[in-house]
Amino acid sequence: MGGRHALPTRSGKLSREIAKFGLVGASGFVVNLGVFNLVRAATDWQPVRASVLATAVAIMTNYLGLRYFTYRHHTRDDRADRKKELGLFLFFSAVGLVIENGILYVITYGFGWDGTLANNAGKFIGIGIATLFRFWSYRTWVFAASASATRLPEPAPVPLPGGGSGVR
Repeated sequence: MGGRHALPTRSGKLSREIAKFGLVGASGFVVNLGVFNLVRAATDWQPVRASVLATAVAIMTNYLGLRYFTYRHHTRDDRADRKKELGLFLFFSAVGLVIENGILYVITYGFGWDGTLANNAGKFIGIGIATLFRFWSYRTWVFAASASATRLPEPAPVPLPGGGSGVR
C-alpha cells in the first residue's frame, strides 16, 4: 500500500489504544475515588494517607486491565520478561502515585483547602496529570511491543528481467 494509507492505520491503532487505556483508566478512577471516599468516611485517616491506599488499590486493578485488555497483544513469552514488565509497571505507577498525591498534598496542606469537595477536586486533578504520565510511560516502557512485533517485514523479492531477484 502507498504511504497515504499508513497514517490512518497508525492513527487508528493509537485511537483504539487510547480508548482501551481510557476504559481501564475510567474503571481505575472509579475504584480510586470510591476507595478514597470510603476510607475517609470510615476512618479518621488524613486525606493523603487515604489517597495513597486508594491509589495502590487502583494500580492493582489497572495492571490487570492493561495487561489482559489494553495491551494483551504485546506478549511477553518468558517469566523474566513478565517480571521485568511488572517491575517497570510498579515503578512508573509509583511515580504516578507521587504525582497524584503530591498534588493532593499541595492542595490540602499548601493551600489549606481541606474538606470533601477540595479533597475530591485535588484527587481529580492529580489523577488527570498522573494519567498523562502513566499513558506515556506504560506504552513506551512497560507494554512496549516486542521487537519482532515492531520490526518491519522483509521486502518481497521482485523478479527482474532475466530471472534474477531484486533483493540482495
